[in-house]
Amino acid sequence: MQPTAIAIRHVAFEGLGILEPVLRRAGYGLRTCDAGIDDLRAIEPTRDDLLIVLGGPIGACEDDRYPFLTEELHVIERRLAAGRPTLGICLGAQLMARALGARVHPVPAKEIGWAPLTLTAAGRSSPLAHLDGRAVLHWHGDTFDLPPGAALLASTDACAHQAFALDRHALGLQFHGEAEAADIERWLIGHACEIAAAGLDPRRLRADSAQHGPRLREAGARLFSDWLAGLDRT
Repeated sequence: MQPTAIAIRHVAFEGLGILEPVLRRAGYGLRTCDAGIDDLRAIEPTRDDLLIVLGGPIGACEDDRYPFLTEELHVIERRLAAGRPTLGICLGAQLMARALGARVHPVPAKEIGWAPLTLTAAGRSSPLAHLDGRAVLHWHGDTFDLPPGAALLASTDACAHQAFALDRHALGLQFHGEAEAADIERWLIGHACEIAAAGLDPRRLRADSAQHGPRLREAGARLFSDWLAGLDRT
């Protein structure tokens, strides 16, 4: 049977990016659930072969402001408890960490822009090895403590916990390894207020995306392909 993947998306311009063609080449059937619009209670947490929780500009602990987070967290908790393949990106990784009992909290200063990762020994022996020496896109104001039992895979100077793995079935990425540079204009428009508040120049972000995006596209595709190949879908 064809494997299936469901993605929980929080804003339209933060989609699957370079991950989508990787999933299609791997034979996955894809569907998207838009948080805050679609009913997350309709998701059967353990049914699909892969759950992907994407990024977004809200906080992972803002249940009082965004009530759908309560149900989303419930889905992720049940999924992880069952040991089913789960991938979280930025907000998605923070929600995974929270579901695993770790604290999510603000970083001293927002990390927005392109910068390389520092891989741990575990990271260098994981699919993240494809990103060694490559700049990736960072866009977050919060971070997470390392969940119990998880392996730290990568860090930056601004954020100690950039990626973690839990056994072979769960991968949380604080950075945007899925980002497609061709879509950066949507990010610059969608995050215009945040960019201005952080004192950043969209022209610099646009130029850096043009410089680093093609290399991330290649390396990120290899990262996700290798991670998918290592999953147990039984």
